[in-house]
Amino acid sequence: MTGFLPYARQVIEEDDIEAVEKVLRGDWLTTGPIVEALDTALAKAVDARHAIVCNSGTAALYLAARAAGLKPGDKVIVPSITFLATASANILAGLEVVFADVDPETGMMTVEHAAEALNRGGSAVKAVFPVHLGGRIVNPEALKAFADHNSLMVIEDACHALGTRYGGARDPVGGCAHSLAACFSFHPAKTIAMGEGGAVTTNSDELAHEARLLRNHGMTREAAAFMNGDLAFASDGVANPWYYEASEISHNFRASDINCALGLSQLAKLEKFLERRRALAERYESRLASLAPIVRYVQGNPQDRHGWHLCTVLVNFNALDTDRRGLMERLKQRGVGSQVHYIPVHTQPFYRQRYGELSLPGAMHYYGHTLSLPLYASMTEDDVDRVVSALSESLKGS
Repeated sequence: MTGFLPYARQVIEEDDIEAVEKVLRGDWLTTGPIVEALDTALAKAVDARHAIVCNSGTAALYLAARAAGLKPGDKVIVPSITFLATASANILAGLEVVFADVDPETGMMTVEHAAEALNRGGSAVKAVFPVHLGGRIVNPEALKAFADHNSLMVIEDACHALGTRYGGARDPVGGCAHSLAACFSFHPAKTIAMGEGGAVTTNSDELAHEARLLRNHGMTREAAAFMNGDLAFASDGVANPWYYEASEISHNFRASDINCALGLSQLAKLEKFLERRRALAERYESRLASLAPIVRYVQGNPQDRHGWHLCTVLVNFNALDTDRRGLMERLKQRGVGSQVHYIPVHTQPFYRQRYGELSLPGAMHYYGHTLSLPLYASMTEDDVDRVVSALSESLKGS
């Protein structure tokens, strides 16, 4: 057996290290020119008018919710199969969450699920947050039509989907052709890494302006926005160079030039990383076919070009002599890591106490069968074969 294969791993190369070292030897460590450079490069990469880079995907979700004008007490629809942040960022922004069920075979929210959640949430629902699970995407055009019909905003949790294209591979996720904003994560497990980092993309000038303010405590140094003229301006009418104002409050969500140097270097290799991930995903799909129906590969829409953050399979644990924990232990013994994405958020104690018990059978079914296998850009086809062989052996016993 060769080295251990984790379910995810960053790919850091010499040019990435050199980019970070250059910042460390320079004058700016945080909120400098590299942040602005990454804002510009990311917007271009996803074909959006604006990108606002911040310090995590969670921060991006929070910034998007507040910058969109959602108010405390408003409700938003969130699928239960997602990471905690899709819901918690909205709660932290003063909103309430209405959890939607998902397709038991894909783990993703459809228009029908969103409509059922809207029926439960009522007129206080103002937005829907679709999650592009594993880099797959479900009919953005239909969801946008549903949202428009019900006067809802669409804000995409695209933390898994940098590089995904839909609509016959025409529209990039993040280009916001069918949403108000999209949110990304650049955690090391994602397609590109900043260490920790995230971003909001949008075509709305107003949302982008507000998100930039909220990224930095709600603080502005723009003289045209100053309200306290007696403090802001000297006797000659020129703004005092030290002066700033906050007409609203927020957290510090700034990203550093150190992190953004890594992100900018990684973004330049996005297509290379995506090509490798797609090739690995195709290999998985082909090799895993022999393990059906006990193990089924979760496919995406064949008309889309997926970013493939995760390699997800559904396992019929009832047909095995072990449970999921046992299978994961067997894989680990064979040098293969795995993970579960995700525990349904509506089952978390915080939300059970807040909203009571919910019946979301699709989410529970998907959770009961899902397993994520190793997928990252430095893997080889031989690594995929090794994973599938280890899985095949693990299904048969210890």
